[in-house]
Amino acid sequence: MNKALLAALGIAIGAMTAPAYAQTEGQAPTRSSDDFQHWIVRLRAIRVTPTEHTGPIEPTFPTANTAVSNSWAPELDFTYMATKHIGAELILGTTKHDVSGRGSLDSLGKAGHTWVLPPTLTLQYHFLPDGHIRPYVGVGVNYTIFYSEKASDGLQAAIGKTKFGMSDSVGYALQAGVDVDITRRVFVNFDLKYLDIDSTAKLTTGSLVNREHVRLDPLVPGVGIGMRF
Repeated sequence: MNKALLAALGIAIGAMTAPAYAQTEGQAPTRSSDDFQHWIVRLRAIRVTPTEHTGPIEPTFPTANTAVSNSWAPELDFTYMATKHIGAELILGTTKHDVSGRGSLDSLGKAGHTWVLPPTLTLQYHFLPDGHIRPYVGVGVNYTIFYSEKASDGLQAAIGKTKFGMSDSVGYALQAGVDVDITRRVFVNFDLKYLDIDSTAKLTTGSLVNREHVRLDPLVPGVGIGMRF
């Protein structure tokens, strides 16, 4: 799955960047130093794809674990360029994910859902800031907030009235992407992030508390449009 997403991103970037290279007629595209803008805003469509490792659910379901669904969502980010090469990006977006039973709880199907808000800050290096095609890499930190968690009716019918919650997480973030000019200020963006997200799911049924360690660690490919100010 990870290799397929990376390959798809690479193909898309190649397809979009080929015309831009052709327009230069063999010469490296450049910008005037007067074109430097400190602020960049991007709006992307992203797919959050957990590469999760979960379970067991203890103490009641030692042979059960859960799976977390993929999710599509819009994402907004703001980048401040301190220099032509160095920038800091704040990434904002939220997604909803279904949680399904596995192992001895496989017959339940959907066990619940949660919303995830992982504001992420990355420090970026931009390789060709004066080019019409501008690749970059980033590394940073994410603070992930889980909210509006809810156990499914099927789970509560099976084990009783249950409260479902997940602990917040702090982890690292890795990022790579490329901006491809449409005009002098507007561009297409392709981006791929990896977020380190570890949480503990908690199921409270009366006085009984079950816990499960959940490593989501999603890949987040995205495509969108941006503007430099």
